Formats: sequence, C-alpha cells, structure tokens
Amino acid sequence: MATEGCVRYLSLLLALWIPATAQVAPMLNLVVLEGQGATNNIRQRTAREPVVQVQDENHKPVAGAIIVFTLPSNGAGGTFANGARTLSMVSDNQGQAVARGFHPNGLKGQYQIHVNASYQGQTASININQTNAALTASGAAAAGVSGKLIAVLVIVGAAAAGGIVYATHNGSGTTAAATIPAGTTIAAGAGTAGPPR
Repeated sequence: MATEGCVRYLSLLLALWIPATAQVAPMLNLVVLEGQGATNNIRQRTAREPVVQVQDENHKPVAGAIIVFTLPSNGAGGTFANGARTLSMVSDNQGQAVARGFHPNGLKGQYQIHVNASYQGQTASININQTNAALTASGAAAAGVSGKLIAVLVIVGAAAAGGIVYATHNGSGTTAAATIPAGTTIAAGAGTAGPPR
C-alpha cells in the first residue's frame, strides 16, 4: 500500500515536471542588412543608417516585431533624432527596421550599436560594429575616386605606350629610337573623341 502511494506521488510529480504537450518555443533571428563595419565621417556628420531584419526559425521575415536600437552612452557613437540614444521601431512587412536619423557624434573610434528584437514573447539581439573617423574630402571619396583614377591611369598608360610604339616604328617597319625629353609629364586632361584629322 505504501509502495502504491509512492508510485502515485512520483507519477504526479513527473506530470507536473514534464508537461504533456511540451513544445519548443519558436526562435527569433536578427540579421544585419546594412551598416555592419561602416565608417562614418564625423567632419561631415554623415553616417550609414543601420538596417536589420527580424526572421523566424525558418528565416522568414517577421512583421510587427519591436526593434530597439541603442547607442553607447559615452565615447564614440552618435544620436538619433532629438539627441536620443535609443530608437524604438516596429518591423515592416519585410521584417525590416531602419535606424533613420542616426548621426555620428564628434568622437573618433569604434563602437557598437546594440539591437534588440521582441515578438510574441521571443527575443533576439545583435551588435552592429561601426567606426567614427575624421575623413578628409579625398579620404571620404577614396573608394569612389580610386576606381576612376585607375581607369584614367590605364587610358594614359595605353596612350603613352601606343605613342612609343608608333615613334619607335615610325609607321615604316624600321625601328627608330624614341626620345622623350627629361622632365616630361603625362597628365590626364579633357578627352575628345572624333574622326582622325
């Protein structure tokens, strides 16, 4: 009889400890779409606005999630509208939220923007790493200018090589010495295109 009571007691404890319909709660994922590793120009007060996407366990967008962007309280970082260090938003139909109105402060250095998402009791968080730097006009445009500069140098180099080949062969099949005066500089200018003269 005592054994039967112990079995019932243990069965009751197990029933309370392991729910009959134990379900694992769905997972929430937070993905950085834009802004990771960005360098913001504190001279021009321009920044790359962070963009995140909330996804469910099947990597489908989650609309209606609450997203909170939080900036560091001191050191390098920035502010949102009205000088706020936090910005709360709701994810759109694509599960995305953009931290609009982000402006870097005047302090150089690396920092993290902490992002929290919550939806139906589930939460996720991620950090977005950014850097504030005092870039000059040439430094800020270095990425865009470098491609153009390389293209100009390639064109100038090709033109110079073509001129040397023409000068050394003089169009006759005989080789002549090319003379380029010392101190001659080749510079890119405004190019024109048209028929030969």
